[in-house]
Amino acid sequence: MNLHLLSRKRQRQLFLLTSGISTAGSFAGITAKGWILLDGMGGPLVLALNFAALSLPSLLVSGVAGVRTDRLGCERMLIQAQWGLLAAAMLGALAIPLLDGQAQVLMLLVSTLLMGVAGSFESTARNKYCALIIDKPDQLVTYLTSFSVVFNVGKLVGPPIGGWLVALKGPSWALGIDAASYLLPIATVLFLLHPDRYREQRSNDGEQGSLLTAWRQSGSTLRGVLSLTAVLCLVGFFHPGLAPLMAEAILGSDPRDLGIFTSVLAAGSISGGLVLQRNSARFCRSPFLTIGGFGLITAIAQLGMAASTDVSVSLAMAFLIGAGTAGLLSSCNLITQVGAPQVIRGRMGGLSQIAFLGGGGLSGLLAAMLVLATNLTTTYALTGGVGVVLAVLWIWKRGRQRLEPIRST
Repeated sequence: MNLHLLSRKRQRQLFLLTSGISTAGSFAGITAKGWILLDGMGGPLVLALNFAALSLPSLLVSGVAGVRTDRLGCERMLIQAQWGLLAAAMLGALAIPLLDGQAQVLMLLVSTLLMGVAGSFESTARNKYCALIIDKPDQLVTYLTSFSVVFNVGKLVGPPIGGWLVALKGPSWALGIDAASYLLPIATVLFLLHPDRYREQRSNDGEQGSLLTAWRQSGSTLRGVLSLTAVLCLVGFFHPGLAPLMAEAILGSDPRDLGIFTSVLAAGSISGGLVLQRNSARFCRSPFLTIGGFGLITAIAQLGMAASTDVSVSLAMAFLIGAGTAGLLSSCNLITQVGAPQVIRGRMGGLSQIAFLGGGGLSGLLAAMLVLATNLTTTYALTGGVGVVLAVLWIWKRGRQRLEPIRST
């Protein structure tokens, strides 16, 4: 078969598939790193630092990633970012056989930091790239939400793979698979995808191509969406960083326990993503009701974690936390993409990452300090209570506001 004759639909499916496999490998590596850090160093702060290293670079580089994507082209930035992810993941895999003790921990954190930097560029470029491989403008909403579902399936499959590999073969296997998985999307974009490059709109150099200009041109509704997402993530998006500690409190300290716990979170994420996908057009038109609703689900689940001592109830609350946070992050990304002109979508992707990954990275550090000062149960209660108040206030004030998606790609 001539690969150049792949239909646009097949190209989209292939891009989704290879991205999902890469995501599964990434979460196998994240699970392995979390277990190594918890087993070797202990304590919530190191775990929070690892997640912060992955997410906080978005505060510094997502804006740059958005500007460069709009100026230089999303395909070029996507390929460069994928190579960067491969190199960063290989660095983590090499840390296991070559180093030990604090040197190993430091190298793992550096690997995570570099993956956070490269990931910010990759996610920003991929959002805009998706608009170049669809056939009709109406397909963009569904395709972007499909990425959310595939991403969360990877979150479901990856952690148990990572947990079992750590238990049976050692962490180097999990980190090695993480690195190798990036070869698939790289090969797909380089050799198999043929985007409509003429459709892309690029920004000019100078002030008109800046992040601040995109913020101003996005309109008050999208600025409000970004602000609400950032606030809700700052309060309640700490579970990726503290997942090993949460899993240990509920199930135990075996790496397979961590795999089970993160899989429950991922199953909830898939459910949240599917709900968003099936209602994407309607949810986009009610941005504050959508984002506030997902934030409210997360906050209520955190309060449930604080009140529960039963394993099954705690896992059910973890499922809801996964659903709420996945819906929150995916809806922010979706709404800011379909509600913005094509020329600023790269920068809107960068602003979205700043909102949810930057807020999440800071949330992990704040939650870790709360755990050290009090305990995990109190942390759930405090963050859940504040999250409920914030979500209800925004829904009450702006829940009826509507947004009509931009029709052009």
